[in-house]
Amino acid sequence: MSVEAIVQNLKGKFSSSVLEVLEFRGETTVIVKKEEIVAVCQYLKTSEGFNFLSDLCGVDYLGKKDDRFMVVYNIYNITTHERLRLKVAVSEKDATVDSVSSVWGTANWHERECWDLMGISFNNHPDLRRILMPADWVGHPLRKDYPVQGPGRALYQGGLS
Repeated sequence: MSVEAIVQNLKGKFSSSVLEVLEFRGETTVIVKKEEIVAVCQYLKTSEGFNFLSDLCGVDYLGKKDDRFMVVYNIYNITTHERLRLKVAVSEKDATVDSVSSVWGTANWHERECWDLMGISFNNHPDLRRILMPADWVGHPLRKDYPVQGPGRALYQGGLS
């Protein structure tokens, strides 16, 4: 089955949850409501065969009026070699989204990394704790407003000391 047919099936099942479908250079991206991400992922895994979450990451659109962050899910069907990208918008005021670790076990590590570096929290995650930064680290270093020199440090003023 083609990705186009899969997207049509998805739109039929989740018509109010599919916000946008984008095509670029042979890649398909589906933007869905964050409240439905677990149900959409479960459907894509069980009904459409997307049995592998190859990547999950966060994107920071600092300065965007509404939703500052986007969580991006790259999924893969090992049998048919089809790829699909899902995205959900996440606001700065409520930087949370439901965990998909119940759908794909690999989401556990990806979500921990996204929380650690971007500060996006994953509801119902079994073990949401830092994975790359030390446990006592302050802040989330991949946010665009994070100080370049680290927490509590002034930005580089030039010159040698």
